[in-house]
Amino acid sequence: MTLSRRTLLATTAAAAATASAAGPAQAAPSGGGRGGGHRLRTGFERLADDGYALLDGERVGIVTNPTGITRDVRHIVDVMHADDRVNLTAVFGPEHGFRGTAQAGGSEGRYDDPATGLPVYDTYLKSGQPLADVFTASGVDTVVFDIQDVGARFYTYIWTLFDCMEAAALAGKRFVVLDRPNPVTGRAALGPVLHKEFATFVGRQPIAQAHGMTVAELALLFNGEFLATPVRLETVTMTGWKRSEFFDASGLPWVPPSPNMPTPECALVYSGTCLFEGTNLSEGRGTTRPFELLGAEGVDGRWAAAANELGLPGVRFREAYFAPTFSKFQGRTVGGVQLHVDDRAAFDPVRTGIALLVTAKRSWDGFAWRPDNWIDKLTGSTQVRTMIDAGADTDEVTGAWQRELAAFRRTRRQYLRYR
Repeated sequence: MTLSRRTLLATTAAAAATASAAGPAQAAPSGGGRGGGHRLRTGFERLADDGYALLDGERVGIVTNPTGITRDVRHIVDVMHADDRVNLTAVFGPEHGFRGTAQAGGSEGRYDDPATGLPVYDTYLKSGQPLADVFTASGVDTVVFDIQDVGARFYTYIWTLFDCMEAAALAGKRFVVLDRPNPVTGRAALGPVLHKEFATFVGRQPIAQAHGMTVAELALLFNGEFLATPVRLETVTMTGWKRSEFFDASGLPWVPPSPNMPTPECALVYSGTCLFEGTNLSEGRGTTRPFELLGAEGVDGRWAAAANELGLPGVRFREAYFAPTFSKFQGRTVGGVQLHVDDRAAFDPVRTGIALLVTAKRSWDGFAWRPDNWIDKLTGSTQVRTMIDAGADTDEVTGAWQRELAAFRRTRRQYLRYR
């Protein structure tokens, strides 16, 4: 927490206090307004429509971030705080923080929220008993989770979910998950499955790289398959969501779940192109198109040409040049590719990510993995790295994980709640 951040947030406090004084009768809890009649209802909308009956008589803490909003873009913490029907007493912030001011690998620490006065506790990089102690110290009876996911195993919010479920079980707390859409659909699980010896905060448990599930479905999976002591779990599912739908069909406003996830289009490619975090190429951080722009000094048009020759479904590659404002190659002009997805239903992000790794290594002699072999943490084993180093092509690499993926798909099927 910095003084400048406190000053920034404090400017919102007076307006929020005015809203609280108006009372629940003047604050539509489900975020009705312009989108109130949309057929999709999020978990929070359904909870609020039911008068928060599921939380009646409980001291409630919520794990959330800027994506926890109503359809008319009010934050659910502000809405719940203003409603006498729910006793919201604490907020828990993940990576990037509750109000979202921290960059990747950061959080906001412990503070009192200027807008509501609620204590905000930091969960980032806490797990097990230390996180259980945070829940105990907060005095809550029930921990609620409401964060927009993007569908990739290495996006850390789903492991915040896992860690918080585990900690809630240790602390004897009830756990409630409010569901939101998977923005890249829930049609299929794709990619390699994590091997347990590679478990980190970008992958705690053996699920596929693109899991094809919602957070409520993942919570059921975690509770049923991976938690040594299952938590007392309640899930509030959506109504009106179909597995085949992309985010724009939801009618919901998009709020960047993290600073480098600015659009649903970014989320669409992320489960494949985030693999470039494990290389010496830029994954586009510090540009207006993170994970859609990839490149390095010395890369030229041969990479885009090689990628286009593969004829990958649903995507084309443009030779591109850019200068990141931070992260890798800050302030230096690099060459590379921009992904242009022209048929998102046919597009396979994980296969595309592997194809780009293979063609980058073959078309640019400067290609290298990060020295710490971070690629193994992202893919979940040594398999992708060693096969590409040995000269394997895209079909060979993607074929190597099919048996494990099929097994995960069978397990996953038991926990799906939408058609």
